[in-house]
Amino acid sequence: MSEAVAGAATVAERFTQLYGTEPEGVWAAPGRVNLIGEHTDYNDGFVMPFALPHTTVAAVARRTDGRLRLHSGDVDGGVVELRVDELAPESDRAWTAYPAGVVWALREAGHPVTGADVHLTSTVPSGAGLSSSAALEVVVALALNDLYELGLKGWQLARLCQRAENVYVGAPTGIMDQTASACCTEGHALFLDTRDLSQRQIPFDLAAEGMRLLVVDTRVKHAHSDGEYGKRREGCEKGAALLGVDALRDVPYDGLDAALDRLGDEEEVRRLVRHVVTENERVERVVALLQAGETRAIGPVLTEGHASLRDDFRISCPELDLVVDTANASGALGARMTGGGFGGSAIVLVEEADEEAISKAVVDAFAAAGFTAPRVFAAVPSPGAHRLS
Repeated sequence: MSEAVAGAATVAERFTQLYGTEPEGVWAAPGRVNLIGEHTDYNDGFVMPFALPHTTVAAVARRTDGRLRLHSGDVDGGVVELRVDELAPESDRAWTAYPAGVVWALREAGHPVTGADVHLTSTVPSGAGLSSSAALEVVVALALNDLYELGLKGWQLARLCQRAENVYVGAPTGIMDQTASACCTEGHALFLDTRDLSQRQIPFDLAAEGMRLLVVDTRVKHAHSDGEYGKRREGCEKGAALLGVDALRDVPYDGLDAALDRLGDEEEVRRLVRHVVTENERVERVVALLQAGETRAIGPVLTEGHASLRDDFRISCPELDLVVDTANASGALGARMTGGGFGGSAIVLVEEADEEAISKAVVDAFAAAGFTAPRVFAAVPSPGAHRLS
């Protein structure tokens, strides 16, 4: 029995213990790492995530009585019961807001979801900037899409999940995380245009070239629904309005200096605009390098991205900076923070032969600084959301 099948059987067994009947199926949706393209998604820009092997798994069965029963194996407490016709935006501040928000978004869009029993478990680290919330949303959306035969595509599920998080949960996230979880493919990074959701799967097989991409979870927790993420988004929208464009995506890279001049003494907005415009260019540069077979050359681009996030967007933290500085000083090809910021994770591109030494250098640096020991693991581009059984 494969590990995935065995895991599905365990989740199904727990569902039966909780609800007294067998689930109609078991689904999985992954977390994600963003290779490059940070805080560009809500600016209609370019991003390049790939799916992690870490997943949220859901055993689900339909109900016809309007009841939504939710249980998580990762949260203390029993089954939470809600009424689907009573779901309302920002009415729930617990973990249940994410799956309940998906049901609300589906019903608001006119899809006949009449209830469900759901049991969830996850290996996606929470608060690590690896999209644990998107994985939770997407796995519930995919299960309900299959069970209710809604016929929605991956990108459509991603849109509904984003609406659930934006409106129901109240977190102003972009579309990248949900699309990555729903649409990524094994062995590839997803080059996504967040304006029209056009996608290109870019081969990204580091092992074949003797490299590794390490994820360093600083264990500094962050929450997108707090104020700082929203302030950055509002600042970007202000910049677009002052420049007379629909979104910062429309500011050309070769026109950046002129755009910054037009913003005058709006220094905070200038910094945000500079990051978004240069980050979009970095995504396009990484795509070109990967397609040209120059994978090692993306390392310095990653490090450039971190400097921009640290100095212009100002969403790094001492732990993330320490990962990047230590890894690069120890021979990494490049490194940067990934995710929403204010904690979470960094990624480090290394030669396979240097993986152990660089990992140890980062762990030792955290110990010397008195920080909580980080979690370090290699990220392998993995499948997007799919049915297990």
